[in-house]
Amino acid sequence: MKTIHFQRILCIGLMAVLGVFSSCEEEPFPLYDRDSEVVVYDWAATADSLQDKTYSTFLSADGKYFIQNNTGNTNFNYWWNAHALDALVDAYQRTKEAVYVQRMKSLLNGIKDKNNGALPNEFYDDMEWLALSSLRAYDATKDPAFLEATTLLWQDIKTGLNANQGGGIAWKKTQLDYKNTPANAPAIILASRLYQLQKKQEDLDLAKTLYTWLKSTLVDPSTGIVWDGINRTGNGQVDKNWIFTYNQGVFIGAAEELFKATGDQAYLTDAVRTANSTINSTELAPGGLLRSENQGDGGLFKGILVRYLARLIEQPNVAQVEKAKYINFLKYNAETLYAKGIRRPALMISPDWKNMPGESTDFSTQLSGLMLLEAMARLDELNLLD
Repeated sequence: MKTIHFQRILCIGLMAVLGVFSSCEEEPFPLYDRDSEVVVYDWAATADSLQDKTYSTFLSADGKYFIQNNTGNTNFNYWWNAHALDALVDAYQRTKEAVYVQRMKSLLNGIKDKNNGALPNEFYDDMEWLALSSLRAYDATKDPAFLEATTLLWQDIKTGLNANQGGGIAWKKTQLDYKNTPANAPAIILASRLYQLQKKQEDLDLAKTLYTWLKSTLVDPSTGIVWDGINRTGNGQVDKNWIFTYNQGVFIGAAEELFKATGDQAYLTDAVRTANSTINSTELAPGGLLRSENQGDGGLFKGILVRYLARLIEQPNVAQVEKAKYINFLKYNAETLYAKGIRRPALMISPDWKNMPGESTDFSTQLSGLMLLEAMARLDELNLLD
């Protein structure tokens, strides 16, 4: 087998890769292991390049936040920027370069400034994303400003807890009777991590209560696939046709984090079940490739799934046979994106990882690709891709 080495300059050497993927684009991912040309990727260098291009392309003129797209829309999206903080933490943990700490601090301050001088906002899920990324920033840097942000947000998030629809945290402050996975699974992750950090029993108790409600209300008992929400239109119905990649990801993350906090194997069993259903879903990942969920908010969905699936791979108590499936799945998605879904030399990401992006790329879409490549760099660093 011929081996091709890729350098940090990402604009060359793709023809061999394209040849590999064009022949198996529509084939299901269990065929990964067939004999084919071997390509050795430098995922860390690729992530470095993408971090640099993303920062220079999407940073606002005042340097406070990341704008909506690369074609002139300067809108501020709170929750996209919360995930940008997560991506900066990824880069700092991998490289230990101080520039990322500076960018993390600047972004947290910029989010506050753009949000009318305060961190809390109307949407409970938005605040949860920022609380999670701030807590990771604190873990990485030990800067108390990040923990203070998390604590402030957590207090506000808990005001969304009520008995409507049998429990759970509301999606937003002006619609307290609508409950969904994006407002509850991240809260479970956050409460579980805060418990592991601070050992407050009330945090663990709330995480367990929210998980019990979420699993019984918004998880398909026959498959483990996670539905989006209940009572969105005021009719008390579950949106069973709203099945998105990020809901699978945050449920996997919630279950895995509660396992870490409690040692209860049932949580990890749930995480593995949902992960297996997700990677084998013809709706979510046809042919083994995560589907396009378009741009806008949907552009970020795949990246969130990738984050928590990668964390599940790192979980020591997951069976190796399961890990191997998830690794192959992420490798196929990353290699497909690398070969087919990144426009060079701009390094813009497509919402459809098997096709080149159009003229305009939303920051959300860019983040999903960046999160995938950072996940690959992390798994490579841990020697889990061999």
